[in-house]
Amino acid sequence: MKLESLTIKNYRVFQDVKLRKMPGLCVFVGANGSGKSTLFDLFGFLKDALAGNVRTALQKRGGFKEVVTRGCEDQSIEFVLQFRLEISGVERLVTYLLDICLKGNRPVVAREILRYKRGSHGSPYHFLDFRNGSGYAILNEEDFNKKDSELDREEQTLDSPDILAVKGLGQFQRFKAANAFRQLIENWHVSDFHISDARMTNDAGYAEHLSSRGDNTALVAQYLYEQHPDVFAAVLEKMKQRVPGVEHVEAAETDDGRIVLKFQDGSFKDPFIARYVSDGTIKMFAYLLLLNDPSPHPLLCVEEPENQLYPSLMPELAEEFREYSDRGGQVMVSSHSPDMLNSIALDEIFWLKKKDGVSTIQRASDNALLANLVKGGDLPGALWKQGLFDGANP
Repeated sequence: MKLESLTIKNYRVFQDVKLRKMPGLCVFVGANGSGKSTLFDLFGFLKDALAGNVRTALQKRGGFKEVVTRGCEDQSIEFVLQFRLEISGVERLVTYLLDICLKGNRPVVAREILRYKRGSHGSPYHFLDFRNGSGYAILNEEDFNKKDSELDREEQTLDSPDILAVKGLGQFQRFKAANAFRQLIENWHVSDFHISDARMTNDAGYAEHLSSRGDNTALVAQYLYEQHPDVFAAVLEKMKQRVPGVEHVEAAETDDGRIVLKFQDGSFKDPFIARYVSDGTIKMFAYLLLLNDPSPHPLLCVEEPENQLYPSLMPELAEEFREYSDRGGQVMVSSHSPDMLNSIALDEIFWLKKKDGVSTIQRASDNALLANLVKGGDLPGALWKQGLFDGANP
C-alpha cells in the first residue's frame, strides 16, 4: 500500500501542487525555506488530526490563518491522496479527499471522501462521504455483484464537524477502505531525530519501532537483539563496515533497571556508553535500526539524513532507503547532499522552487536538459551542485 499521487492546495507555501506517479523512493531538494519541511509536516498534520481533530492539529501549527497560504485565508485547505489498496483480492486505486475551511471562525471538515472504482469501467464510487460532520459510509463495499444503487448506506453524524470521519469509521473492519486508510496514517513515521534523545537511557521495557525522535534507541536495539538476532547481527556488521573501530554494540541493563547503549571500540578494553561516542556513530546506528525494521512503516519521511554523517556514507545510506522501499515501505527523504543525489535515479528526485512566497514541485526527469545530461553520463548530484536545478541552488 503506497501513495501514487498527492495534491496539496493552500497549505502554507503550497498553493496548488500535485505529485503524480510517486515512486517507492522520493528524494526532495530545494533551497532553505522552499517547503521541504512543510511537505513532511503535511503527513504529521494528518496524523495529528486523526489522533485528535482538525482544530487541535491546526492549533499546534499556529491556527488556520497561520497554516493556510498567504492571501488565501478565505479559501479551503485541501488534500487529495491516492494510494493502492487490495480489496477482495483486487488492487484498487483509492482516493481520499479532505477539505478544511473556516466556518464561524472555526475550522471544520467541509468535505471528506473515500472513493474507488468497483469495476474496470465507470466513475469511482464514494464509499465514505461527509460534509460538515454528517454523511454516510457504505457497509457492503466488497459486494461487487450489487449495483451501486443496491449498496447499503449507514448514515452518521459525528460529535463535532472538526473530527475526521475516518477516525471513527476506520476502527471497524466492515468499512474496508476507511479502516485501511486509518491504519496507513497511524503507521506513518515522520522522523524528527534528535541525537541527544538517542543517547538517553531508558527504563527497562519494550519497543519494536524507533520513535520519531529516537529516544527509545536502546530499547529497540534490545528488542532486535532478543527477538530478531539475525537482523541485529546484520546491523552490527554494517556498523563495523561504516564506523571505524566499532566492533560491537549492546543494550545493557544497569543496576538500577535502566537500558543503556554501549559501543565497543576494538582499540579499548572497556566499552563506551552512548553519551561518549560521536554524533555520527549514534546517528548511523539509529538509522540502521530504523531502516532494518522487520515491519517497515508504510511511509517513512526523513529530513536531511546527511547531517553528522561522512559524505562517503551517502551512497550506502541511499541503498538502505531503496531496500527499505523494496520491502514495502515508501520512503521520502529531503537532502542537501550531492553525494546522496548521485546515488538516486533522476525520476526519484523532486525539486522545490519558491517564487513570490509560493513553492512548486517538479520531478527532475521531466526537465529535458537534466534528462539529456544524465543520459550522457552526468550525475544528478553534480548537476544540482552546478546550479542546473533552477531555483534550488544549494
